[in-house]
Amino acid sequence: MIRLAFSTNAFKKSTLAEAIAAIAQIGYRGVELMADVPHAHPTTFTTEERLKIKNQIESLGMQVSNVNAFTHFADGDTYHPTWIEDDPAKREIRIVHTIACVDIAAQFGAKTISLQPGGPTIGTSITPALAGERFAEGLRRVLPHVKRHNITLAVEPEPGLFIETAAEYLKFKEEFFPDEPLVRMNCDIGHLFCVGEDPAAVIRAMPQQIAHVHLEDIGKNRVHQHLTPGKGVIDFRSIFAALNDVGYINWCTVELYPYETTAAGVAKLAYDYLNAID
Repeated sequence: MIRLAFSTNAFKKSTLAEAIAAIAQIGYRGVELMADVPHAHPTTFTTEERLKIKNQIESLGMQVSNVNAFTHFADGDTYHPTWIEDDPAKREIRIVHTIACVDIAAQFGAKTISLQPGGPTIGTSITPALAGERFAEGLRRVLPHVKRHNITLAVEPEPGLFIETAAEYLKFKEEFFPDEPLVRMNCDIGHLFCVGEDPAAVIRAMPQQIAHVHLEDIGKNRVHQHLTPGKGVIDFRSIFAALNDVGYINWCTVELYPYETTAAGVAKLAYDYLNAID
């Protein structure tokens, strides 16, 4: 049974409350909170607003599928400040932000927060070894907090970043966190396809590592451009079969952040397409 959610990061032109209402009206039972401006950035997401949003989600019979702590537009851009910056002060911003995102997840009953996999290395002189050490050091700073709340840090491989593939994630995991169950992978189906991996095969090979799933379609050229499911070439039937076969019971969140002006429309198209898969 695939449990579908939708991310509010497609609704950046709407308030968080408006985004949640639109997502619920379509039929989704799960919603991913974008832990960034203009939605749920920890420094601007007030106590009063958190209570209102929590009550809204509960009244709609929904749950929070994941807290998306990947981007950092409030203090930088999609990636920066990263976990692997040369400047320790910038790395500290990322660490403090992530700890605050753990608090949001705990408050809203989410079991995972998704994270960028270190950060971009293109155009830098950082070695893979140093990038791994810095990323691991940052995650270790966050771990005591997630352990108090039993929330999983879900590392999301992405093309062009320090960890691009599921294989690279597994190497990082085995080197730095071999016995830590609260460091796992956010399995972004489109990202895996972009870097030449077979998402269904990855699911079957390492089901114990998958904490949460992101869904989007990708074109046959494998360029990292999120498409509405059904508009690309990804075989979602095989992916859903793999998830069911390995007993995956957590959320699958549709992430279509490029579609700010048509968010509700693409959310509905995705919902109808994915629910029609038997």
